[in-house]
Amino acid sequence: MTASNITEPAAAPDYGDLGAAAGSSERAALLLCLSKQREHLLGALEGLPEQALRQPVLPSGWTCAGLVQHLALDVERFWFRQVMTGEPDEFGDDGWQVRPGVSAAAVLDLYRREVELADKIINATAVEAPPAWWPDFFAPGFHLDSLRQVMLHVIAETACHAGHLDAARELIDGSQWMVLT
Repeated sequence: MTASNITEPAAAPDYGDLGAAAGSSERAALLLCLSKQREHLLGALEGLPEQALRQPVLPSGWTCAGLVQHLALDVERFWFRQVMTGEPDEFGDDGWQVRPGVSAAAVLDLYRREVELADKIINATAVEAPPAWWPDFFAPGFHLDSLRQVMLHVIAETACHAGHLDAARELIDGSQWMVLT
């Protein structure tokens, strides 16, 4: 692989000063980590055309747009709006399946909108606050007891899926998202 196959972000990502964020508040440190994972997954898809975002690249059949919609609905909306605030589900469809009439751009906009709403909840809620609602479909013994635990769970899930999108992007056009660690 040549260096030309590595995609660098338009602007070098600002990973912030995690130590300074942690010094200001636990919420700030958690939100910084979550924000960087969100930026990574959007950056990994930057510049892909509609067809590529809707193209299945693995035998399971998921698409980049489907994964982003899953993150919007089943992660950001579910954990922050439904679990933390008790807001009822208003979408109800399979998050992984993008409806034929919905553009990939609309899915990316949905994700950004859900991130914005989640951040408002995060900033207005104490990290120790318990969920307002808990679903009955999780296995016994699995329970997140605070916004802190929900945020850690969402950070892990977002990071995992950002890695999936890195691999999908490389399979689609050979590009790699430049990750500086």
